[in-house]
Amino acid sequence: MAGRINDEDVKAVRDAVPIDSVVSEYLQLRNAGGGNLKGLCPFHDEKSPSFQVSPSKGLFHCFGCQEGGDTITFVMKVDHLSFSEAVERLAAQAGITLRYEEGGYNPSHQRGERIRLVEAHKIAAQWYAEQLATSPEAETGRVFLAERGFDQAAAVHFGVGYSPQGWDHLTRYLRGKGFTDKELLLSGLSQEGRRGPIDRFRGRLMWPIRDIGGEVVGFGARKLYEADNGPKYLNTPETAIYKKSQVLYGIDLAKKEIAKTSRAVVVEGYTDVMACHLAGVTTAIATCGTAFGGDHIKILRRLLMDNGSARVIFTFDGDAAGQKAALRAFEDDQKFAAETYIAIAPDGMDPCDLRLAKGDEAVADLAEPRTPLFEFALRQIVSRYDLNTPAGRAAALDEAAPIVARIKNSGAQHEVAVELAGMLGILDTQFVVKRVAQLARWARDRGGRGPAPTAPQRPPQEYAAVRAPSGPALNLRNPVYATERELLKLALQRPELVSPAFDAYGIDEFTAPPYAAVRQAIMDAGGAEYGTRDPQEYLVRVREAAPDDAVRAMVTELAVEAIMRRTVDEPYAGEQLVWVRRRAVDRRIQDVQSALARLGTGGDPAHLAAVQNELWVLQQYGQTLREQGAAAL
Repeated sequence: MAGRINDEDVKAVRDAVPIDSVVSEYLQLRNAGGGNLKGLCPFHDEKSPSFQVSPSKGLFHCFGCQEGGDTITFVMKVDHLSFSEAVERLAAQAGITLRYEEGGYNPSHQRGERIRLVEAHKIAAQWYAEQLATSPEAETGRVFLAERGFDQAAAVHFGVGYSPQGWDHLTRYLRGKGFTDKELLLSGLSQEGRRGPIDRFRGRLMWPIRDIGGEVVGFGARKLYEADNGPKYLNTPETAIYKKSQVLYGIDLAKKEIAKTSRAVVVEGYTDVMACHLAGVTTAIATCGTAFGGDHIKILRRLLMDNGSARVIFTFDGDAAGQKAALRAFEDDQKFAAETYIAIAPDGMDPCDLRLAKGDEAVADLAEPRTPLFEFALRQIVSRYDLNTPAGRAAALDEAAPIVARIKNSGAQHEVAVELAGMLGILDTQFVVKRVAQLARWARDRGGRGPAPTAPQRPPQEYAAVRAPSGPALNLRNPVYATERELLKLALQRPELVSPAFDAYGIDEFTAPPYAAVRQAIMDAGGAEYGTRDPQEYLVRVREAAPDDAVRAMVTELAVEAIMRRTVDEPYAGEQLVWVRRRAVDRRIQDVQSALARLGTGGDPAHLAAVQNELWVLQQYGQTLREQGAAAL
């Protein structure tokens, strides 16, 4: 049985790996103000960034889907790992040796399944690369690369390797490294043979496929020998760590440049990615044995941040299959906020062939956006009709107009509608323009595809919708609760400004049940006073003290959300303390006045006197709070 990871080691891992460096491996982050960063959430599809990261607190929170937590939680959620697996991965990055409290550490038995599969792929990639570099048998692979303009340095840069032709060379090697047959079969590196597992890839050139975090999760294998009866390209099957619709070859190498330049170049093959990168187009990526689809778009959108200058350029072969792929890509065009273009090389060459024939400059030139993808799609549609007849022109318009209506920019939509009229030979351009505008309006009205007005930018506060433990939805953005929220944010983010006064506040002073639950969690974690001594551990303790995931998410949200005042100081914190206390006192005064009304004049004189005295004390305290402010606390 796996031992429990030592708590001190977990804390060391959490402190050692900055959350912004981990998150930025998966999405582009930009300044959100107040020391926070923002990006497009990796846990749900969105067009405006509502995902925020607080490096100083080591926390993230999405104001759209309410996911939140620390560095370990992020890795668990984004890569579908267990707690132990996430800690182990981060520990490996930080160079921290973990201690296990129940028994000695045995990597072959105590690591999670996903960690084991990733480790097997890492070792396999190194072994394949060594085979390509040193094995006499791999000369065929070295010649294949050389004929396409790739030297040994290029092979090393991209991790290209070679799988020997024997039945079980890799299988035996990984067994020697402590991997079980079950793990080898689950990884997809081996497959069942007549007498046990055998190598899945044999006699092929091997490209390691890495996820956006840089982990090897699969392989693409190219046939080298005529005797090989398999397909030209053979990819890793679907496994726990490899989903072909969710990986992009080269994304690990291209992601920083994609985020920096807001540009991505989508090519069709592994050698095309290599050719582009070596020619200076370091934003090139490719799909892995499948069409470019929605999940691939999500990966790119998080890197591009969907700003107005973002560009995605598709390069396809000029043959019928390439044109079909381009039209299929256009079907998903509206999922981008980026502008999409298509590039087809002269004579229909792919980037690899183009580099061989005309050099690096020709490849770099190919990657420059020229033809918008929608324009290419329009020309393909129009070419199928006989435009010499009225019926042909009408039919072409019926198919092409909805495509123009989907163009995001209204000004560009008008211009393209005019161009479409010219393509079709329709002299009355206004007829085409009005037809396109009508289709766009219909699409908006029915909520379907097509251009829609840009949604007004909403501040992060408007994303939350928290439900009370029972009953109707509770609007926590109601001004009635605003001060309570602000005080809790201060208590979590700047405890030194509200301690020790905050720790004397009762749970009942927070009228929204979720806020009362957060106040209780802070109390259970040692109060704001503890936060003045160890701010980082303080937040960990508060989140651990939360009774359930909903309260834990609220703690994270409040710890990440920006404080409403740009200058956060003691006077501002004092104002929030006073307002929460004054409202609590006012509520108590109303309760006591109601009790007096119920007692009337016929009640027990002693009881009546006590209630009247309590009312007088409360009224005096309320007056003092109004006159002296925080000094009265």
